[in-house]
Amino acid sequence: MTHHLAQINVGRVLYPLDDPRMAGFMTQLDPVNAIADRSPGFVWRLQSASGNATDIAFNEDPAMHINMSVWESLEALRDFTYRAHHLEVFRDRAKWFEKLDKSSYCLWWIPIGHIPTVPEGRERIEHFWANGATPFSFWFAQPFPQPQLVESAT
Repeated sequence: MTHHLAQINVGRVLYPLDDPRMAGFMTQLDPVNAIADRSPGFVWRLQSASGNATDIAFNEDPAMHINMSVWESLEALRDFTYRAHHLEVFRDRAKWFEKLDKSSYCLWWIPIGHIPTVPEGRERIEHFWANGATPFSFWFAQPFPQPQLVESAT
């Protein structure tokens, strides 16, 4: 294995994060992040000193929030994403997030050891929005295999 899988997901919140209507989401952030941190195949997640990414800007829209993480494999990320507690939060997202007219996430392969940046994640998801699934950015329904190292002839 030469690559890990990066993911970005974004969402526009319906209310300010300190609004009581966001409490159901905010109270689940730490427990869900703790589950991710302990999950098989987890490598890294975007976070500030707060322990989450709610204060990291995705773009100029203050209501748009970002989450990024890195996993050893597509299977590891899929297992976490569709596990019970995360799945419950995911199913309730309409309570806290606007329904976007485009995909809220994408995936891409990165060399092992690389940590993706917010601009990189933004570039990947914007590419996905413009082009759909490609080797540059894709989703679970249309995955691409990780790149293979090409050995040079010596």
